[in-house]
Amino acid sequence: MKQRLLQYLACPSCGGAIELLSIAKAEADEVLEGDLGCALCARHFAVVRGVPRFADLSKIEAEKAATAENFGWQWQHFTQEDERYDEQFLGWIAPVKPEFFKDKIILEGGCGKGRHTQLAARWGAREIIGVDLSAAVETAFAATRHLENAHVVQADIYHLPFTRQFDYAFSVGVLHHLPDPRGGFRSLAVKVKAGGHLSAWVYGAENNGWITRWVNPLRERLTSRMNQRALLHVSKLPAAAVYAATKLIYGPLNRSARGSALARHLFYNDYLSAISSFGWREQHTIVFDHLVAPTAFYISRGEFEEWWKEISASELKIGWHNKNSWRGFGRVSQESNRQD
Repeated sequence: MKQRLLQYLACPSCGGAIELLSIAKAEADEVLEGDLGCALCARHFAVVRGVPRFADLSKIEAEKAATAENFGWQWQHFTQEDERYDEQFLGWIAPVKPEFFKDKIILEGGCGKGRHTQLAARWGAREIIGVDLSAAVETAFAATRHLENAHVVQADIYHLPFTRQFDYAFSVGVLHHLPDPRGGFRSLAVKVKAGGHLSAWVYGAENNGWITRWVNPLRERLTSRMNQRALLHVSKLPAAAVYAATKLIYGPLNRSARGSALARHLFYNDYLSAISSFGWREQHTIVFDHLVAPTAFYISRGEFEEWWKEISASELKIGWHNKNSWRGFGRVSQESNRQD
């Protein structure tokens, strides 16, 4: 934990200022082991292996704990990097461009292994704070600790330990795995200062009926309950089918002038074409990700629009992404800024 992170922290219980009470181990300005405390309610929070810990997984609800455990394992195993991450990320947060990040104080709701945290830092964010409930914070911290403007915090998205001073917040692929996606969205919004911006990307209900009907029951009753290492191997079978289809059919057809017209009629073409350039490791990650989640909601455009109306967002842009998911971007109003 870089000590200047303290200026953005607030007690998740009472909102009091967070102070650094003691340092047990440090490297330069990086506190690796230490003790934090709230100036108002006197609660204590540990810094462990460089990450401030504002959540105790042993004391949270079973559903959230299961999700955190499964995704934590995932992002400690699939630690690879890919040069295509920047293009993929920009697709999820469009119309945001890299230059938008410059000099902004940014909050990331659900940082996983830290790949988007790294991008935001490299694109010039003044500070980027990635939050995750799971043990993925270990991977994220290792991936970002060399970046002066990057921070990683372990916390519950419903009880964020921050003051309200962010210029921009984003959440990619996280809200739909929460027990209350809309509540998680609101929790992020109230940490953005008036006039700041918010981005969110979620699974869409539209065009995903085959998943909710056939894949979800299998995921809920079987794959998300499996030992993660066993699922790692089981998931190679569907991943191999997806990999073969993208490399032999979807990729070649969509890159061909003659084949592109035919490809438009293929099942799930926009999405499978989009991931066709990824290699085996990343496609296996994608398949594993869909099978490991204990909770997954598919959000209709109408419901997604309601989220933004509830926070009185202006300049709203909602877009259809790969014809299977929704991305939104809007400006946070003063009114929504009071809804804490």
